[in-house]
Amino acid sequence: NASLLGILQHPDGTVLKQLQPPPRGPREQEFYNKVYDSACCDSILLELREYLPKYFGVWSPPTAPNDTYLKLEDVTRKFNKPCIMDVKIGQKSYDPYASAEKIQQQVSKYPLMEEIGFLVLGMRVYHVSSDSYETQNQHYGRSLTKETVKDGISKFFHNGYCLRKDVIAASIQKIEKILEWFEGQEQLNFYASSLLFVYEGSCQATTVRLSDVTLAEKRGVPKGLLSGGDILEYNNNIHVINSTENGKIEASVSKGLSKFYALHKKAYSKRHHSQLSLKVENLEQDVWKSSACITQEHLNGNVIPQLEKVFCHMPAEIKESANVEVRMIDFAHVFPSNTKDEGYIYGLKNLITVLQNILDN
Repeated sequence: NASLLGILQHPDGTVLKQLQPPPRGPREQEFYNKVYDSACCDSILLELREYLPKYFGVWSPPTAPNDTYLKLEDVTRKFNKPCIMDVKIGQKSYDPYASAEKIQQQVSKYPLMEEIGFLVLGMRVYHVSSDSYETQNQHYGRSLTKETVKDGISKFFHNGYCLRKDVIAASIQKIEKILEWFEGQEQLNFYASSLLFVYEGSCQATTVRLSDVTLAEKRGVPKGLLSGGDILEYNNNIHVINSTENGKIEASVSKGLSKFYALHKKAYSKRHHSQLSLKVENLEQDVWKSSACITQEHLNGNVIPQLEKVFCHMPAEIKESANVEVRMIDFAHVFPSNTKDEGYIYGLKNLITVLQNILDN
């Protein structure tokens, strides 16, 4: 019953998130306005900016001045093959003002929230071998139990060849910074808010020397033409367009947007049907043919073991610089408070524990 809220990509490197109906939408807008107020001199809020997408105010399409969108940094934009996961954090996903009915509804969606402290809302993982994305929706996360949550989350860091331990380690470091912020503030409590994880899925990220083989940075596509793509927000979840829903979604997203945005959206959904594959040949050569990435002759045709070396045995100094973003998103239920946000802290600590377990085993 939640209305479908589009996340539209703007060519200027921002995304447009449609404001939810009151009171949620105005509350989220007010939160961003407060944190990004140019007169803000509260050190806690100033530090919080580091963990959020940048905020550029609100935007309305000229044709529908009453439709309001938050204009936010597109955290996926700098990635060639962004792998994305949305994890709701906290022990309660209902806020202090929720009705008994709302509480019941939220608890029944995922009864383990209190115990686990987080919930995977969706993920999209790039598999190098098939040059395609694997996606999981909110039902995947809700099926995870205390016993299976570790394997369930590790799927996000597996690219079809091996586990990206470099990315897990970098993610833990970023969550620890956010945890430190929470340990030091008693003015805001966050309910039903998420962490967005993004990392580079393609083999381009860095130059690694394997004996005499060099994997140089793969020539990326101009970002305006092919950025992170095709994500819509549905009930605050990562939701990837599939063809059956496409018409419906496109209609609701483009409704009231200027022609340009409608066209822009169409270009994205078309691209999704080729699974974001390399059909855009004039823009990007086939990975295996591309001398800039890996050439078959250099590897004597022995591609898979070599790739495993690249991903699984990178030198430490490269591992540390793994290209990873962890940002807080979704602030429709943020409230002033005079205590630490114990539920959010519990969730962060447990998420760190689970990630650490994945690394250690």
